[in-house]
Amino acid sequence: MRRVVITGQGSINSIGASAAETWEAMREGRCGIGPLDLRDVERLSIQIGGQVRGYDPEAVFNRQQISLYDRFTQFTLLSAREAIAQSGLSFVGDLAARSGVVLGNSGGGMNTLDENYRSVYEEGKNRVHPFVVPKLMNNAAASHVSMEFNLKGPTFTVATACASSNHAMGLAFQFIRAGMAEAMITGGSESMLCFGGVKAWEGLRVMSKDACRPFSANRNGMVQGEGAAIFVFEEYEHARARGADIIAEVIGFAMTSDASDIVMPSKQGAARAIAEALKDAGLNPEEVGYINAHGTGTAANDKTECAAVADAFGHHADNLMISSTKSMHGHLIGGTGAVELLACTLALRQGVIAPTIGYEEPDPECALDVVPNVAREVRVEVVLSNAFAFGGLNAVLALRRV
Repeated sequence: MRRVVITGQGSINSIGASAAETWEAMREGRCGIGPLDLRDVERLSIQIGGQVRGYDPEAVFNRQQISLYDRFTQFTLLSAREAIAQSGLSFVGDLAARSGVVLGNSGGGMNTLDENYRSVYEEGKNRVHPFVVPKLMNNAAASHVSMEFNLKGPTFTVATACASSNHAMGLAFQFIRAGMAEAMITGGSESMLCFGGVKAWEGLRVMSKDACRPFSANRNGMVQGEGAAIFVFEEYEHARARGADIIAEVIGFAMTSDASDIVMPSKQGAARAIAEALKDAGLNPEEVGYINAHGTGTAANDKTECAAVADAFGHHADNLMISSTKSMHGHLIGGTGAVELLACTLALRQGVIAPTIGYEEPDPECALDVVPNVAREVRVEVVLSNAFAFGGLNAVLALRRV
């Protein structure tokens, strides 16, 4: 089978305006969660989030583009530009025909929906902008990336709630490994931090009012974030032939379904996804040094994930480092796995394990090495990235140091 490597990465999120800034923030354990700045915030019971601050769309897009790009699409394009520039690829000729885009997203153009529902229902307007539909559709970001960079291969969006990005990146990996593509632009994005988006999540009663504290005994819920992270996945020999700087190698992927409950996670489904990812990568459990956890900060997710890791790794679970960067940038829902993959490339490329910040009290049901509060410098050869979504949908990626 063909090998797949990462040759470019880009991001914008609450802790960084680029992949490099995000790496630095993860190294420092910097928190991007704070008070929300949005319309009618006083009507929300949840008033914190991992919001991208100081962002001015008019500084990077013209008026016509802004009329077509919801906030989640804008974040995607900025991240894609960074990733593709770093990769050094130019998509022309046969390479354009054999390269595509697979992105993860859950909410689509939530800001566009929110603005236009207000316009029609609150302000009583009888017309909306003619671009509302193409602006809000989930595949808008993938389509605009394909158009901006001349990508003519498989292009679509995956929507599997919190596992969307991992599913997208896993499929991109499989396309290249199977010979269906030479390069794929992949990752994910999300921007649900608007009044309607936050209000909907309030109804689930899984949100924290003060902080995200994964694995800590006093955790009290998740915190939403926004942003994007995009990667260039490329066939190894193609990358090597052109002298590309290889960031990491993607070596395995697995996806499972709990088939049990729409919101409560299953230890068995998660453990099976981890075990199948190891099998797909041809790994022994002892070869894994670090896991970027799903780690939402809810009681149900954290203890279930730790139990799944213990089941999948046995005695080696005590030797693993496992951390949740959601404690820093929040939960980006469909885009979260993509931003979290930056913690995996940071571990492999720079030997830095991003910490779980906000950790205050040990929890006997989460008795693993969760890298509390302070980053750790240690060389690791293999890492996993977990994503376990509402609907019982699980997706796990395995990466190796190159």
